[in-house]
Amino acid sequence: MAIKAIAMDIDGTLTNDQKVISPRTREKLLAAQESGIKLILASGRPAWGLRALAQELDLQNHDGLLVAFNGAHVVDAQTDEVLFDQAMPADELHRLIDHLRNFDVIPMISLGRDLHVEDSYHCMITLPDGSQKNIVKYERDACDLKIREVESLHEVADAYPVDKLLTAGDPAYLQAHYEEMYAPFKQTLSGMFTADWYFEYTAPGIDKARALEGALPKLGIDASEVVSFGDGQNDKSMIEWAGTGVAMGNAVDEVKAVAQMVTADNNEDGIAVALDKLLG
Repeated sequence: MAIKAIAMDIDGTLTNDQKVISPRTREKLLAAQESGIKLILASGRPAWGLRALAQELDLQNHDGLLVAFNGAHVVDAQTDEVLFDQAMPADELHRLIDHLRNFDVIPMISLGRDLHVEDSYHCMITLPDGSQKNIVKYERDACDLKIREVESLHEVADAYPVDKLLTAGDPAYLQAHYEEMYAPFKQTLSGMFTADWYFEYTAPGIDKARALEGALPKLGIDASEVVSFGDGQNDKSMIEWAGTGVAMGNAVDEVKAVAQMVTADNNEDGIAVALDKLLG
């Protein structure tokens, strides 16, 4: 069956470890788009954090889609029309904010171009190699956001609908404590790792596959006509849902296990390598 859409995760998939799209991958995707294939950026990032990459791939002139917050928010890149948005239940968000005070994690909420934190100086995590990472600065820079310090994230939850709450922490600490962090909310919120140092929460039932399943039939595109690319836990649903699910060479094992194809990693033009085989 002809391919009508290509859905791609961003970090660890579309971009290399320097957070840029390689020339070969960019050219292959632009050519696919010129042939009539729709491009979809599907990420845990906020919509604002997808705009620069969308412009680089010219999605705004080809009616591409932006799937943000792991599927909680879908935007038409050409018209800026919001096609889908599912905020977290406010009462559960308030309960979550209180619960997370029991853990050594850094909670963050993105709204528009603002990254809300309670303490902009509580920003360092320790990686497995012992190095330190300013995770607030990292998130700000990756998504082109502005840091907004608030007395309490409850203020944000009171004032606006919130699609996602992101927690950052030392990878070893998150692995040891994420089950305890998530246990009281398993029936009321979705929770997942999006990187070794990120565990995040969205409304129940939210994932990338659900977002695509809701948006694409309206555009005359069936799941069987979609190729999806991903590397992380939050990509698994999208890889399983698409007619052709492709895991990056650097993907976690659970994503590789459900993929129809495993390609090269994100530093070796994995998307372009797969598309050479699939599109010629």
